[in-house]
Amino acid sequence: MRLPLSFAALLLPALAGAQQPPHPHAPGHAHPPSHADTSFAAVQARGKQAMGVDQYTSAHRFDDLADGGRITLVRDAADTAGARVIRAHLRDVAAAFARGDFATPGFVHGRDVPGTAVLAARRAALAYAVSDLPGGGALRITTADPAAVKAVHEFLAFQRRDHRAPGEVRGHP
Repeated sequence: MRLPLSFAALLLPALAGAQQPPHPHAPGHAHPPSHADTSFAAVQARGKQAMGVDQYTSAHRFDDLADGGRITLVRDAADTAGARVIRAHLRDVAAAFARGDFATPGFVHGRDVPGTAVLAARRAALAYAVSDLPGGGALRITTADPAAVKAVHEFLAFQRRDHRAPGEVRGHP
């Protein structure tokens, strides 16, 4: 059977074992497949403005934990300047959240972010701690207040969806 030349040319990369593109959230991956999605691109652009680092070359992770959650943001560990920017951003965010100020996530996502009204109202029941990681840092959110834990999980679930990021998910009793 003879294939038309144009059809054969389309098959060559697949037959040659073309490599898959890197995961869209892998540090160093500049243009994920979803780059053409204008809503996602807008979140990424506002994220770069708010966080000070290119969102396409940074990796987010949003984990639900039994007593709250964790937000992780990292770049390639060799990017020491980017890591410093991330750590400063996380410290600024932790201080703002402790005051009940969730304007930064609202700006990045272009809307009110689920869970933030409860987090602001119950700010005295929450604690925020930043730790340095290679290439960035993590913001740990803790509380013993069940309503605040639920709000943290709502906040993180929204973040996972809008940033198209991984994370541990926990259900609510």
